[in-house]
Amino acid sequence: MKARFELVCFDVDSTLVSIEGIDVLADGDPEIARLTSAAMNGEIAIDAVYGRRLERIRPTRAAVEALGRRYIESLVPGAVDVIAALRAAHVDVHLVTAGVRPAILPLAEHLGLEPRAVHAVDLRFAPDGSWLDFDRRSPLARPGGKEIVVLNLRARSHGKAAFIGDGISDLETRDAVDLFIGFGGVAEREIVAREAAVFVREPSLAALLPHLLEE
Repeated sequence: MKARFELVCFDVDSTLVSIEGIDVLADGDPEIARLTSAAMNGEIAIDAVYGRRLERIRPTRAAVEALGRRYIESLVPGAVDVIAALRAAHVDVHLVTAGVRPAILPLAEHLGLEPRAVHAVDLRFAPDGSWLDFDRRSPLARPGGKEIVVLNLRARSHGKAAFIGDGISDLETRDAVDLFIGFGGVAEREIVAREAAVFVREPSLAALLPHLLEE
């Protein structure tokens, strides 16, 4: 198989995995779920809810490590095979997410990706593992952050790029890539379905392959 793109970036929550990590950390808190949904649908800017959610949850190191295991258990059908096929075609695969980095790293390792391929928001914990803060300098905790990350990656790759995601923050990357693919296999968001160049509704990520690889 030949790659159509030199660089392919994936969102994580509700794209590579079937869960929203922040909602798992919130353990069913309906206010967190409401804020997450509003942010993903573009009703509230991500920077208006990012710190607010984490301050309300105050996740411990143990809770974040448990989320990392949950991510691996929640991989969307076809995710492992799609990443493997892209890597076999020498595609530079990256995960670009507003999720928390300590939980994304085990998922990346499971998928055969190096830590350098993980672009997420870091957390700070006290020596006893209790919550301290998140990286408030991260562009991924602000609107347009994913576009910034992708543009930085493209500056180093000098090739065609694609982005796959389900939410409004993913859609913000469409002008930074050659192809934006909206994935609705977990959660279909009207604005993404309407404005994505390609929109995939199938529940398996395998449906992406014809758009990313060619015979």
